[in-house]
This record gives sequence, C-alpha cells and structure tokens, in this order.
Amino acid sequence: MVARSFQVRHNDSDFTVVYDTDDGLEVLKYQLFSLTSVPPDEQKIIGADNDRVVSDDSDLVAISEKLRLVSISEEKPESTAGNEELLKSDEELARMLQAEEEALMYQQYAVPEDNGAFEQRVRPYVNQVLLYETAVRQEAARKTVPVEQLEEKALVSLAKEGNLTPSKNEQDHAFLLQLLFWFKQSFRWVNEPPCDGCGKKTISVGMDVALLHQGSRVEVYRCNSCPAETRFPRYNDPLKLLETRRGRCGEWANCFTLYCRAFGYESRLILDFTDHVWTECFSESLGRWMHLDPCEGVYDKPLLYESGWNKKLNYVLAIGKDGVCDVTKRYTRKWHEVLSRRNIIAEPALSSVLANITKECRRGFTSQVRSALEDRDEKERQQLERDLLSTDDASASLPGRRSGDKEWRKSRMEDGSDESCSLTGSSCPLRQCVDEHVTKIYNGFCPILSQLVDEGFPKSRAVEVLEILKEILINLKKSPFKTRRVSIDSVPNISQSVVQQLLPSFTELLSALSLSSKADTDGRVDIYLAGPPVKTSMALPVTFHALDVTIRNLKSCENFVKDSLCLPLLKLNRIHSGVVRASGEEIPFGIATSAFDGTRMSKWEEPNGAEGCWIMYKVSDNQMHELVAYELMSANDAPERDPMDWVVEGSNDGGSSWHLLDKQTSQLFDSRFQCRTFKVSSEGFLSNVFRFRFLRVRDIQSNSRLQLGSIDLYSRSS
Repeated sequence: MVARSFQVRHNDSDFTVVYDTDDGLEVLKYQLFSLTSVPPDEQKIIGADNDRVVSDDSDLVAISEKLRLVSISEEKPESTAGNEELLKSDEELARMLQAEEEALMYQQYAVPEDNGAFEQRVRPYVNQVLLYETAVRQEAARKTVPVEQLEEKALVSLAKEGNLTPSKNEQDHAFLLQLLFWFKQSFRWVNEPPCDGCGKKTISVGMDVALLHQGSRVEVYRCNSCPAETRFPRYNDPLKLLETRRGRCGEWANCFTLYCRAFGYESRLILDFTDHVWTECFSESLGRWMHLDPCEGVYDKPLLYESGWNKKLNYVLAIGKDGVCDVTKRYTRKWHEVLSRRNIIAEPALSSVLANITKECRRGFTSQVRSALEDRDEKERQQLERDLLSTDDASASLPGRRSGDKEWRKSRMEDGSDESCSLTGSSCPLRQCVDEHVTKIYNGFCPILSQLVDEGFPKSRAVEVLEILKEILINLKKSPFKTRRVSIDSVPNISQSVVQQLLPSFTELLSALSLSSKADTDGRVDIYLAGPPVKTSMALPVTFHALDVTIRNLKSCENFVKDSLCLPLLKLNRIHSGVVRASGEEIPFGIATSAFDGTRMSKWEEPNGAEGCWIMYKVSDNQMHELVAYELMSANDAPERDPMDWVVEGSNDGGSSWHLLDKQTSQLFDSRFQCRTFKVSSEGFLSNVFRFRFLRVRDIQSNSRLQLGSIDLYSRSS
C-alpha cells in the first residue's frame, strides 16, 4: 500500500485527495466524481507538471502530485472553450432554423389543401372530453377512489421531503401524483383478453360492431384451448370504464382524465397522432401544464416518447373543455425534424382549425373568463417556445415503453434502447434525509427492553409483550389517519394488566410516533394523536419494521439479560438527518434517501451498480462521529441485486480524503428484508462523511443493478 496526497485542480477549484495507489485508477476517478460530479467515464486526468494524461497503464506511485481534471467536453483550452461552445450553439441554431424553413417550404407543395379531414379526426375527442364534465360521471369516479388513503400518502410524500406544513397547492399536486400511482395499479392493460370460458390465452379473429356505451368497435378472440369465443368491446364512455377497469392506452387515458376532472384538476386529453393518448393537468404548484401518462405511471417527463420510446412525433394536441391546443413543441427537442413530418395539413390551416374549435368551446364563457384563458394560452405559447431550447432531463435516462406485451412493443419499435425499462438518474442530486423519527423510534425500544430485563421477563414473555404492542399499533393504524385513536380494551387478546404494568416504558416510543397515552381510573387505556397526523403516518411503517426485526433478534438471543441490550437487539446512537448522494438512482421510487428512511416499503436502487457504485452520507452540521457499526437490509425482491463485496470509508475533511473503516467480501443475504449487522474494527477515527463503495453484486452476469432496503449507521455514544 502506497498512500499519496494529490492536489487536483478542476475549473477554478482545488481539491486535496488522499489515495491508496493499490486501489487503481478507477477508484481515484470515483473519488474525483464524488468531489466534482464529473462522471468517471468523462474524466481526463492530466499531470500539471508534464501535461501527460494519466491512464490505466500509468505508474500511480510516480505520477505528479499536482493533477488537472477536465471532462471530455473540456479538452479545448479554457480560454477558447466558451467561445467555441457559443459558436457551436449558434451554428446548431442556424441549421435548425434552416431546416424549419425548408420543411415549411416543402409543406407548400407537398401538403394537400385542407379538406376538413384533420378537423374530422379531432372533433370526436372534443365531444369526448365534455363527458368528463357531467356530475354523474364525476361522482361515480370519486366513489371508486380510496381518497383518505391517497391524502395520507400525499402528505407523507411531502413530509419525507421535509415539508410538514404544505400549502394547498402543494397538497393538491402531491395528491394528483398519488392518484396517478393508484390508477396505474388499479387499471388493467389488455393485449389479448383471456378466454371467458377457461381463462387461457386467445388469438384475434376479427372485429364486430359495438353499439353500447359509445363503443367504437368490438375485438373478437378465439381461445387456443377451447371452442369459446371472447369479445373485447373498446368502450369510449369513461363511466363504463369505471366498471370494466381495463383496456389499452385509449381507455387508460380516457378514464384517468375523468378522475382528474372529478377531483377538480384542470385537465386535457392529449392526442398523439402516432398512436398514443395521455393526460395533462395544470399544476398550480408548478404554475404550468404537467404531463401525466397513466399507462406508464410517469409524470412531468414530456420527452419520454421522443427520447425513450424513439417515437417520430408529428402532431400532439391537447384537447380540453375550453379548447384545443397544439402542444407538440413540449414533447420534442427536434422540432425541425418533427416539422418535416407534419404533412397532413399546412401550419396556417392547422392554426385556423384549432382557433375555430377553441372559439366554439368558449362561446358561452364570460368575457372575464375568456380573457383569463387567453392570458394562460399566451403564457403557454411562450413556454412551448422556451421548451424547445431547454436542456431539462439531460441527466435522466428515459425508458422505452413499459405498457403492453413485449412483442407488441417491439413491433411498434417503442421498446427503446433501455432494456431495463426504467426511469433512471445518472447524476444523483444531493438529497436531505428526513429520518430523525427513525432514530427516535429505535431509541424508544430501550426503556421497554430494559424494563422487561429488570423485571425478569423470560424471553418468550418479552416476545409476547412486543407482539401485544404491535397488535395495538395495527389497530391504531386502521383508524382514520387524521383522528387516530385506539382503546386497549377494544383490542382483542390483549392483557390489560401487562399494558398497565409496562405503559410507562412505552412513553418514549409513543412520543417518537407523535402519540400520547392516558389511563383512566377504571383501567381503560387510550392511545391517541399528540401531534400532526402526518408524523404518525410517516413513523408507523418504521415502527412495524423495527418491531419485526426486534422480535426476530429477541427470539434468536441466547440469554435475554442486561448484556444482550446492544446491537443488534438494541439500536442506539443511529446517525440521522444527513445529506445523501449516490452514483445513480431509480426515479421516483428508488432514490438514494430511500436507503435511510427506516422502512422496508422502499429501497435504493442503482440501475448500473452491479459492478461498482457508491453512496455517500454527509453528517448534518459537520458533526464528527466514530462509526462503530452499520446495518444493511436486503430489499424486497431480486436477490441477484444484493451487494456482495464492499468497502466502507470515512472522511474527516468533508470528502477530500478517505480512511478505510471496513471491508467485506463474499457476503450473502439469506432472505428478503434480512437485516445484517457489521461491527467496525477501525476504532478512534472521527468522520463527518461516510461512503460505501459497492464493488459487485451477487450476480453480475444476468443483472446490471444493485439494490438495498436500508442502511443504518451507528456511532459511539458520547
């Protein structure tokens, strides 16, 4: 081992990097990535003394101590790079403008005169969206939604971002997203319907005419295993779709847009002439229209179709109760290419058709309402022009289509280039952990277990007590989240005397759950909310997980005595409220902070982490901690993604230099949600940043991903 200290200059910043040369160049690049955000495969490291490029063949012991780091895009001299970038941008803009002019000129000769065909294609959708405005359909839609459950999830999602007192607009935005996720799970995609007779696979044999519920047609299928015939009506009436809850993108977007209107969101049905349909809602929180695709469960990713599905878009129209708008520019960054494919109707004629339809839709509106809509239209028009030049989503990898049968997606060439079919972030931002409640919950088990030991409870009886506590909290969770309350005498199979005896030791844990307890003179014990309901909603899943782990560890404990009140049974001094960054993450359900939220319902997923990735935890307020242990929990599925080899490092200077704290190889998780404890033997080193470098997962042959259910860091008590 040869430890070296390098002075690395990047742009106008200098970094000190302490590095073990035995780790190889790749590890050095990952260290530089954590400091500069320049990905390893884009790094060019140059010796400042001799201008030699540092490569895999370089002698890392002998190279210059002064290094310069540039990204591949910065290879030009710094004095001219900016000007050349501007020149390149101007040249690109000139090419795009020229291509637009050529496409418009081509339209004059190649596009036929408007014969009404375009308007005829749009008109049925104008009539369709008016169905969403009927009170009967909206009421029927609301009755099928678990409103309180989605409201709770919306508030929890905001609380996990540190927002415990959201505005109404923020709550409405969060509820809309939960409505999208719920709809994705409650509606069913149909490729070929299963046989009505035996439930087995069918094959298409033709079409029939549909007469009911505004059905456009009926697809007819024959069973492969029995003589039965199955009919699949393609209903257009969203009221009928509330009942059937199945279909393809047309039914999905049709029904979901009704749901959005039923809950008061300004909504539009989006018609893509290359055969797809989705929804847009106006987000008061964002101050703009937002893309929502119910088939994919994706929101605010308008480039999904062009960049992910590789669609060759031409016309994308937004159809609402107050008009029709051409929003194609929101969904492309290749407008000059799109324009060359718009050959159904000339641009002036298109504008005229849409303006006339919009005027008809607004005919009965007051002048004040029309004026407000026109102002919003103008703001949207300006936003669409800005969208064309936007670089948003540059760090996100947009997936191919996920809805529909794999062969069907391939036949439409919409499966994209991402075989994993996931929305990923290659440049993970700094994320704040909102997890102080997790540490408080872990600490809350200390007085309970201590009293059980002090009063001589045998292990089996102690397990019973924890199971009683779990049963009480399960009944509490079943009550309405805004007014949660439970009476112990209403919970079956609960020993009143045991609860009375141990109730004082429950106080700290209940406080961590934002709960209080009260015992009446007649022995009745009530547990009720003592703070904002969302705090309890966020803490309950953590507590259930902690109870299960504690019960499991208690059952495997040889002797339940004072000396056993330590890790892994008792989890004290957990580090919390830090800032997290990772080499990559899955968006939105596998982000880096999911590793520290204390619940098995989430996980951190690194889409390209199978053969190397990292996650870094910066302690709040630059506090210094001595790491004595850490715990890793396997995720809910896919054991091939479990980490197998890793190192843990600490830094006492914010991440400039690193000290090895622990190294593990060939580790296996035997089950899902298995929590494993690792003691740290490197004593006395104080750190304000910790880093896990995962070197490989259980199966790197058939899998590119790493995932973890949770990471918990424990410091020495002060």
